[in-house]
Amino acid sequence: MDGQRQIQVREDRSPGGLVATVVIDNAARLNSMNSDLMKQFISALADLREREDLRALILTGAGEKAFVGGADIKEMARLRKPDEARAFISLVHECCAAVRAVPVPTIARINGYTFGAGLELAASCDLRIACAEAEFGMPEVKLGIPSVVEAALLPSIVGWSRTRQMLLLGEPFSARQAMEWGFVDRLVSADELDPAVQQWVDQIVSGAPRAIRLQKQLIGLWEDLPLNSAIEAGIDCFASAFETEEPERKMREFLEIQKRRKGES
Repeated sequence: MDGQRQIQVREDRSPGGLVATVVIDNAARLNSMNSDLMKQFISALADLREREDLRALILTGAGEKAFVGGADIKEMARLRKPDEARAFISLVHECCAAVRAVPVPTIARINGYTFGAGLELAASCDLRIACAEAEFGMPEVKLGIPSVVEAALLPSIVGWSRTRQMLLLGEPFSARQAMEWGFVDRLVSADELDPAVQQWVDQIVSGAPRAIRLQKQLIGLWEDLPLNSAIEAGIDCFASAFETEEPERKMREFLEIQKRRKGES
């Protein structure tokens, strides 16, 4: 599929700002990630990161069968040398890193099979919502390779025990299990998936734009910092929020609403 557009970006503009939906469009191959697709994905997210009006990003797969079925096994089967393998897996990492670098909340809209690199891509999102029919797995050890790159996020999401189970056994698991393990934040039926995603988007857009960006930035720092440094970073982040009038305006709006409610009671 080299040369074909495998990443679709839809933009939804509203008074609250821009909500972008990035669709991995390789449905004939369960949206598997080949090198060309991954380069397109990295480029598309780099463009979106520069949009100051961006409020949220939704990531999903084309069709009804798969979110992302994994990295392209046909392409991986042609890898012969360590440097070729390094180049390919580095692209997978760059895709996940591109998601994590988006400065606004990212939502994985999980509509089907989510395996290997697809699960890592979902793990790189801030929020994950799945339909009940979705299926998950990290089957790499069954293909002669370890699970790597953003699989390193899994212990902080599901804990070390579940991570070992997922990576060492390589067996698929259901959406219900993903929910019970804490990988999926919300589980809905297929026909409720889009309304549920929209509900989260509405909640994000209703928040203060700069505060949400600051909060996401701080959460990223917390992942890497020891406790005392993380607390200090929070103090700096709080102070920087007052570099604009956003806190004053939002708090004034809140107090006015409370005053009206009190007057009505």
